[in-house]
Amino acid sequence: MGTGCLKEFFSPIVRRAFWELGLGEREIIDYVSEVLSGFARADNLYRLRSIQGKAIDSVVEMLSEAMVMPAARSRIEWERGVRKYIGDYTLFMSGLFRSYVRRGGYLDYYLEEGRRAYWAVSELDLSLYRTGFLLFQELSKNFEFYSGALDYLRKAYFAPSPGEDPFAEFLRQIEGWRRISISSN
Repeated sequence: MGTGCLKEFFSPIVRRAFWELGLGEREIIDYVSEVLSGFARADNLYRLRSIQGKAIDSVVEMLSEAMVMPAARSRIEWERGVRKYIGDYTLFMSGLFRSYVRRGGYLDYYLEEGRRAYWAVSELDLSLYRTGFLLFQELSKNFEFYSGALDYLRKAYFAPSPGEDPFAEFLRQIEGWRRISISSN
């Protein structure tokens, strides 16, 4: 299933949850929907790899990988890509998988690193004369709020039945959307 179909699945849910919380900024809603769509696929969730090719799932390792740039890329573009990925990853994990991150004892760390990552992206975009820097400044300034909005979204729209795997309903809904999307093509 492509990220376009997943975005069609996530956009109305994000829009509704954010509206319920008094957040209506379309650019943020679209961006968060894209993050959810991208990270709903495991290959995107763990796309950052170590030099040895191992998938990186630790923010500490991601930050250290930001310092190791492939020779063929420009330093500023490489750093921007890694920082954006860290911001997106920490938003996704601290939002939709908050209880897991909290249980691991690193919720505050994710919130801080996500905020820092998006701020770094905004500064890099500004230095590259990109217009999107305001979006990343907003995500940085209110990172904890947007992360909390995703936690609310999970609780309100993907709540498990008592005794059920907490992600089973979420996966069923995505699978159902994929079947509908594929059959309508």
